Amino acid sequence: MTQSTPRERDERTAVDKAISVIKSFGKDAHVGLGVSELARRAGLSKSTTFRLLGMLERNGVVERAGTAYRLGRIFQEIGAQLSTPDQDRVRDLLTPYLADLYEATRGTVQLAVLSGEHVVYLNKLEGHQRLRTPSRIGGRMPAYCTAVGKVLLARNAAAQDATFQMPRHAWTPSTIVGEDALRAELWRVRQSGVAIDRGESLERLTCVAAPVMGPGGEPIAAISVSGDAATFRPEMHENVLRRVCLAASRAAVQLRFATAA
Repeated sequence: MTQSTPRERDERTAVDKAISVIKSFGKDAHVGLGVSELARRAGLSKSTTFRLLGMLERNGVVERAGTAYRLGRIFQEIGAQLSTPDQDRVRDLLTPYLADLYEATRGTVQLAVLSGEHVVYLNKLEGHQRLRTPSRIGGRMPAYCTAVGKVLLARNAAAQDATFQMPRHAWTPSTIVGEDALRAELWRVRQSGVAIDRGESLERLTCVAAPVMGPGGEPIAAISVSGDAATFRPEMHENVLRRVCLAASRAAVQLRFATAA
């Protein structure tokens, strides 16, 4: 049997290899990847990757999402610790309305705010039907491929400009990445007052979102409800979503709630 020469051996330390696995998640950090794909990206054997994932899972660095792995609670906790005072105020004010939407729909509901060209998820309540979703509390997603993001982008010219200047990755075949198509989509969202993600961030996921308006008539956050694309019908949830967001907007206006620019 031919033995590997020193040049052929992987001389990375265990820490180096673990970091390689973590970095390999890339844009799929919150959705999840299988062992084989992570091994391929990290340039490691499947057995080594599986062993490293086990170690990382025991320490909360990664977690299982079905048969896949995604970044774990440590990153979630760090993200929550890095939330701003304005984000904390939005979360505290609007979480009761998020709970109202959950009670009315029993779907997975989410609360998010805009941060540059991304959305930050401030809270999330899981429905009885567990969904594989790219969102997590404290996590970020590009705004252009999510319902909460599109409904917030539609009313924010500066964020739109930043979005059109950044590379836009097609997360699924349905992701709207072309500038003309995305501008048209945001115009439709502004006219209708709601945004729908039809498998744009994850193929099997459908989501509908509406904005929560502040005293200045501009959105301070967005609330959404999601379901499996095979059974979820956004139009069946639009009315209750609008009612919840209207009630939340009235509360924000009465409290003269506004976030810093």
